[in-house]
Amino acid sequence: MRKRLASLAVAGLVGAALVALPQSPAAAAPSKELSDGIKRQLAAGIQVVPKQQGTLKAPANAVNPYTALLKDPSKVDKYYWSEVAKQQAAARANLKKNSLTAAATSPLLHDEAEPRGTFGSNDSHATAELVKGFGTAKKLNNRARVLGQLSPETVSPTTVSAPAEDNGAIPIASDLLLGAGRRGISTSGDIGDGPHGSAGDDTGDFDFIKVTALAGQQLLAGTDTPSGPLDTVIGLYDATGELVGTDDDGGPGLDSLLDFTFTTSGTYYLLISGFGTGTVFPADPFDSGSGLGSGSEGPYLLTATLAFPDRDFYAVDLLAGDVLGGSVTGVGTRLTVRDPSGRIVFGSEQDASFIYAPSSPLPGGGNAVVSQVAATTGRFTVEVGGNAGLYDITLEAYRPGPEAQDNGTVQTLFLDFDGARINTAIFGGPGVRTLSPLAGFLGKWGLSAADENKVINEVIAAVKENIITDMKERGTDPRFGLKILNSRDNPDPFGQPNVHRIVVGGTIAESGIDTIGIAQFIDPGNYATEDSAIVLLDVLSDPSGAASLNTYITPASNKIKFIGRALGNVITHEAGHLYGNFHTDPLNSTPNLMDAGGAFPGLFGVGPDNIGGTADDFDYDFGDDEFFPNEGLVGVEDTLNTAAWGLTKGKAK
Repeated sequence: MRKRLASLAVAGLVGAALVALPQSPAAAAPSKELSDGIKRQLAAGIQVVPKQQGTLKAPANAVNPYTALLKDPSKVDKYYWSEVAKQQAAARANLKKNSLTAAATSPLLHDEAEPRGTFGSNDSHATAELVKGFGTAKKLNNRARVLGQLSPETVSPTTVSAPAEDNGAIPIASDLLLGAGRRGISTSGDIGDGPHGSAGDDTGDFDFIKVTALAGQQLLAGTDTPSGPLDTVIGLYDATGELVGTDDDGGPGLDSLLDFTFTTSGTYYLLISGFGTGTVFPADPFDSGSGLGSGSEGPYLLTATLAFPDRDFYAVDLLAGDVLGGSVTGVGTRLTVRDPSGRIVFGSEQDASFIYAPSSPLPGGGNAVVSQVAATTGRFTVEVGGNAGLYDITLEAYRPGPEAQDNGTVQTLFLDFDGARINTAIFGGPGVRTLSPLAGFLGKWGLSAADENKVINEVIAAVKENIITDMKERGTDPRFGLKILNSRDNPDPFGQPNVHRIVVGGTIAESGIDTIGIAQFIDPGNYATEDSAIVLLDVLSDPSGAASLNTYITPASNKIKFIGRALGNVITHEAGHLYGNFHTDPLNSTPNLMDAGGAFPGLFGVGPDNIGGTADDFDYDFGDDEFFPNEGLVGVEDTLNTAAWGLTKGKAK
């Protein structure tokens, strides 16, 4: 998966102390140095578990990381899931294409106004070309095709000799005059041939190349490994040693392709490394001997160019609540949506539409796919980026799914505490399983059967506050509505129209799914109103562990209040997926109910004293937060209004 990330985000993640580290139960804990290397690697969006290669076959206990709340996200094989996404998203796009009827409105066509072979006229949010006639209002067409051409500055690489070793650190980086006389280079190298490779002291071989860049230039750096076993990783450091960009597997197969646009002129350093667990980046980029062991090794070819890119922006007028979907084919490899203020709200270099509900009308099947729920009425822009040549963008806008229902129709969220017989295949599990009830786990938290009603009361209160109270008070949907029912107080309504179910109970062994919680889909606009999620309770009630509530319970805890709030937050997280939200970054400074797993106790609301159920506990809410970088998305996600507009009370009068 391709990755581009800001240096501040990298620094913040590396400094976090709550990153889960991968190890088998029988394995010894990694050394502090290797643990730090693993943290650096995860912070940069690079997986640490071995990659599946060859035939695409699900690894043991493979759980969809997009819809699951994982105890340890570091164990995800991102390479495998990126391949799954490509295959399943393409299949979904074909089904959607074949299901379109002849009566469907033909999309309007918008040809780029910027003359072909030039750039500069529609290269910003402020100068975006308006796609006239597009929208969800009457007399507008909600489907459009945008045809255009990217015409970046042309650069021909110069072939240069392989740089000499040792070039494993910033002070001794090879100077191939990239950006200082040469706008592009083609060269070769070998990871492992330096004094620190496996044939040397085995601390790890890194190749650094100096880059002199101007603000606005785009660096494209790609590797080719046709004759060897090397699995490359590319990094980009600034002159202070901050890691500002990375890529792993952005090219064909396991080859890398870094696409980075500079915002500040200066000297930078390109790193070529070999994939490994905690060994991808040096501990100190100024010290060539600071690696933590050799990873993948072998020869590579490198092509790197510096050129001013062609950035094409298109404006679309959206109404509050509109659900915008976009997909690009041709040379386009990146789509970025900005809100009326110019803020990036959804950026993608992948197609993750396989996690949409089958009934979702949103497009997919392209090189990059985006979705965005408009929190306010205004002019949004869609930017396309990529290589030189022709692109074809599909844009579609829809009103939220519940607006197809009669006026006043309200979505129901049913919380099932009694256990359930459920087909876990809908989550990628083994099939029909029986999940045990909440009551079976109370003793593991030191509670009795007499406490069950009190816990359920706290859970319901937390879910209502997280969704109903906050969305009514802070959301932009004036017609928001949600009914929350539960198995203690209400007959089971699941199977009736407009009822979502979340089963709160069961274990990993019972379900066959290695997760804390998982939702059936991520559904921007809520087009599938009768789906399920589960919240398993074995990890949450383990005697200890970062993801166990018991870790944060002491005699000072209001135990029932804490357990109820924590379970309510996890339940809300899974409901958030059903209402269209992706994961947000769990390790930045912004708390959000959609934060991905692996950084507990944050989602449980534990405060600075690290004890749950005390006065300093934090109220996690929906709101604005950055996407989780490990899932290949960038921008600020408005998790509150994405969900709120998916819960509109039927068709407006």
